[in-house]
Amino acid sequence: MNGLEKETAEEVDRLLQTKSGIQIVNEDLIPALDVVGKGFEKGDIFLPQMMQAAQAAQAGFDIVKKTMIGSGEAEESKGEVVIATVKGDIHDIGKNIVRVIMENYGFKMIDLGRDVPVEKVVDAVASKDIKLVGLSALMTTTLDSMEETIRALRASSPDCKIMVGGAVLTADYAREMGADYYCSDAMKSVEAAQEVFEGKEH
Repeated sequence: MNGLEKETAEEVDRLLQTKSGIQIVNEDLIPALDVVGKGFEKGDIFLPQMMQAAQAAQAGFDIVKKTMIGSGEAEESKGEVVIATVKGDIHDIGKNIVRVIMENYGFKMIDLGRDVPVEKVVDAVASKDIKLVGLSALMTTTLDSMEETIRALRASSPDCKIMVGGAVLTADYAREMGADYYCSDAMKSVEAAQEVFEGKEH
């Protein structure tokens, strides 16, 4: 919770003597991230701290992953999510934050990058039968591109849920575009994914 990468890695190493990797993820790492996430939503914790916490958690996850690979204890992915910044938009800081935090929560992220053409998103979703896609736009000029991507996804993969985020979006505008979820921050993306894959209502 204090964003201490080295100490988190050492603590995970220590815990591995008495706990399995999965236990550490579910009982220690995720609950700590939940506390940070709730603090962020309340405004007690700010984005830099949340990113530090995510990076510290990542250091812990990396150690857990190594032991799981070594022991053949498979890490169960909670679901695959395609994520992209839409065509014409070259901003990807927000998208990258969402990717790191969602990976920490156990989702497999397929990151298509930034300035992604509509067809590329549609193909990625259709080829893997993806249940959730995240689209990001930070410029008003690229909102048309986001809308076009949503329309194409609705036509090709009607069962796929769509979450959108970015500085220029509002909840109303996201609804008008036909998105299922408006995510004002990275934690909202996690909540949307938990609802889609785990049936958790927030």
